[in-house]
Amino acid sequence: MEKEYFVHPSAVIDAGSTIGKGTKVWHFSHIMAPSIIGENCNIGQNVVVSPEVTLGKNVKVQNNVSIYTGVTCDDDVFLGPSMVFTNVINPRSAINRRGEYAKTHVGKGATIGANATVVCGHDIGAYAFIGAGAVVTKNIPPYSLWVGNPARQIGWMSEFGHKLQFKEGYAECPESKEKYQLLNGKVTKLN
Repeated sequence: MEKEYFVHPSAVIDAGSTIGKGTKVWHFSHIMAPSIIGENCNIGQNVVVSPEVTLGKNVKVQNNVSIYTGVTCDDDVFLGPSMVFTNVINPRSAINRRGEYAKTHVGKGATIGANATVVCGHDIGAYAFIGAGAVVTKNIPPYSLWVGNPARQIGWMSEFGHKLQFKEGYAECPESKEKYQLLNGKVTKLN
């Protein structure tokens, strides 16, 4: 039976991994079992997907990303080049802390920029945007825009990836014309 996904000859896919139709796994990447990769994902060069990781559909993982045990990503997530997930709060080489992995969940449509770091145990909300080089040390609300070290919120983003300009609690995405409401520190898409 022919595979319904592409794997570069230099990539390693462990038996017991699940890879969805239309997914591409590129040079020198390693998918460890039992992990689940959804349909139409793109796994860039030199990517490691550790055991028990789940990626939804259409997840884009750029080069040099390690996705460690404890991480799950919903559909349409973008993981920028060389961004970093951690999975242990206080690692020590001489102490095995495999039973202490903290979980990190990345919501639908979220973007994590190049060279950003997500400290484990903190979730990224749907359509949130983490700027390049940011260091995430807390939970990130949906649609929020974060930059810096430690990361701090500087605004709100549309589902199309545009910074929203709120006036009297409402904003419109300049590209899609979708409307959003900001109420009590939360953004809701209206249409």
